Amino acid sequence: MITSIFEYEFLRNAFITGAIIGVIAPLLGVFIVVRRLSLIADALSHVTLSGIALSLLMSKTYSWFAGVNPLYLGVVFSCTGAVLIEKLRTVYKHYQELAIPIILSAGIGSGAIFISMADGFNTDLFSYLFGSVSAVSSSDVNLIIGISVIVILVVILLYKELFLLSFDEEHAKASGLRAPWVHLIFILLVALVIAASMRIVGILLVSALMTLPVAASIRIANGFKQTLVLSIIFGEVSVLGGLIAAYYLDLAPGGTIVVLSVFLLLGAILYKKVKVKKSLYDKIRIGGESK
Repeated sequence: MITSIFEYEFLRNAFITGAIIGVIAPLLGVFIVVRRLSLIADALSHVTLSGIALSLLMSKTYSWFAGVNPLYLGVVFSCTGAVLIEKLRTVYKHYQELAIPIILSAGIGSGAIFISMADGFNTDLFSYLFGSVSAVSSSDVNLIIGISVIVILVVILLYKELFLLSFDEEHAKASGLRAPWVHLIFILLVALVIAASMRIVGILLVSALMTLPVAASIRIANGFKQTLVLSIIFGEVSVLGGLIAAYYLDLAPGGTIVVLSVFLLLGAILYKKVKVKKSLYDKIRIGGESK
């Protein structure tokens, strides 16, 4: 039955992009969670919504803009929002967390304006909000493949720097690491991944894919690298399992992926509790036998 899914090109496109997103979203999500920047995905996703809404508005207003993929302008807005967050973090040195709600508010406000100018919601915008399997085009696949190559290469090249900044930023700076540049590169990668993920998961749900698999892996992993690997595994299971379930049950793909991620998280929490109780029981039993 599963092979019948791949008879259609749009479904093949969805599974290709889903498999890629299942890797790169949790990959960056681990660093986001460790650095306590979980809300940054929400901020950048709403900024991306503004770019997409503006692109759809321009395509209705100007015929020459109709053939442009809205994701392109969404990527531009997302990257611009990422740069502004970094700039605001330097402005508010003692209140750096303010940068995220400021950009989040700006994204929501401008998005609402562009949507109202376009006479409200339409089918295209709705698919970006909640994800749509049928909306994934060949150009989307090519864009996401390009973004994934960039993300994976940069993470490999800057792994040591990202690791140091995530766990001990002061030591990293003292050792001569150019922290502002690494911060900027990282947040631009996050912006690219958010823009790439919204076709499958949707703008309103993309942050869940970057945090829930990481939250599940943290509960059962031993060490950072194991957390990284398990996050990618949970991300892949969530995306591919969610797409299959959404296809056969006729459900929204984004919502199905996120709900499956929630179940994996609950399973990880339950597994950890059972493991701790079993370990405690074994210690008590061994202690009793030794007496």
